[in-house]
Amino acid sequence: MDFGYSDKAIDIRDRVAVFMEEHIYPSEEKMMAEIATGDRWQPIPYLEELKQKAKAVDLWNLFLPESDLGSGLTNLEYAPACEEMGRSAFAPEAFNCSAPDTGNMEVLVRYGTEAQKKRWLEPLLAGEIRSAFAMTEIEVASSDATNIETLIRREGDEYVIQGRKWWTSGALDPRCRILILMGKTDPDNENRHKQQSMILVPMPHPGVFIKRMLPVFGYDDAPHGHGEVYFNDVRVPLENMLLGEGRGFEIAQGRLGPGRIHHCMRLIGLAERALERMCRRTKMRTAFGRTIADQTVTQERIAEARIKIEQARLLTLKAAWMMDTVGNKVARKEIAMIKVAAPVMACEVIDWAIQAFGGAGVTSDYGLAQAYSMARLLRLADGPDEVHRNQIARLELRQYDNNTSTRGGNAYVPPLDGDDINPLGPPRWVV
Repeated sequence: MDFGYSDKAIDIRDRVAVFMEEHIYPSEEKMMAEIATGDRWQPIPYLEELKQKAKAVDLWNLFLPESDLGSGLTNLEYAPACEEMGRSAFAPEAFNCSAPDTGNMEVLVRYGTEAQKKRWLEPLLAGEIRSAFAMTEIEVASSDATNIETLIRREGDEYVIQGRKWWTSGALDPRCRILILMGKTDPDNENRHKQQSMILVPMPHPGVFIKRMLPVFGYDDAPHGHGEVYFNDVRVPLENMLLGEGRGFEIAQGRLGPGRIHHCMRLIGLAERALERMCRRTKMRTAFGRTIADQTVTQERIAEARIKIEQARLLTLKAAWMMDTVGNKVARKEIAMIKVAAPVMACEVIDWAIQAFGGAGVTSDYGLAQAYSMARLLRLADGPDEVHRNQIARLELRQYDNNTSTRGGNAYVPPLDGDDINPLGPPRWVV
């Protein structure tokens, strides 16, 4: 395994870092002020300017491995640049690398027809429109996606959609022009994984109602946000079906792998910035005659934060390397592992930073409270920790299905019956 960054990856990472220093960090307060002024759900004017600057220096669409539509970076090469972007909530959109657009673009690249690509992928790649992804539902535990109840039924030359979704991020954005929805076209199919389909819903559209935007620990994440959306007799043409009826799970697996690893890459950057702030803050503040940085409890937390960040980074790079070399399906265990490890790590590191800041840490002044809300949400988004842990365990246990492995040197041989049973004797070992 070689996790070394290529010269191309280093160059793009460094140029992204310079762009962040020159344009993103100095403008964060300005963009926050623009959100707070007037309609919070309108695009941020200055961020739109930054997009043009990013395009001008060829820092645009840096994702999309195995496609000539992006920058040509592999998942492994994209990691360091994505990590840099994760340091600021505003940065990914500036480079047209923000969720859910990246995942939706990958779906259209992999599974869209030429007509679908022409209508929606091209303007998404150009940054002219945005998109949303509707999967999670209110009434059922959507951690098991086979529970999804939204119905997609065919009537003549149209599909009719009926259902209710939430955590549909970006649905209220006035630039949102396409929504990918997962629902059931064949609810009676004996194969539960063939009941679901994904379909394209133009936005805005008759019958699509946004009831409310959901806060995360009090943050509404405007102007992007997370919508509760109703689909009442929504009619779309047959050609809006993706790949074919009953292939929703197939598409989901292709979409969620890259989406999950991008979240993890960004979380590492978010944790790095939290640790950086923690170090600077504790070196500046004095308590009980010493700087807070000189307190051993602080030093222990800083050391643990560095260890955990490096562990998460290495595991993420391994997953990226495997996605590039053996494919997303083979790398599914590694993807599941990072989806557990990275958000848990980020929550812990950010929490330590909040503690080091004291009361200031839980205010909105330093961005740590919002950073924590983002990291905590990602322990649920794209599958909760419990689901990923179950998958990891199943894949691990599968190695022992035949119960023939003697790897490690020793295998315990249980007693047979009758005279072979010696309750006082030692177990018999085969070496």
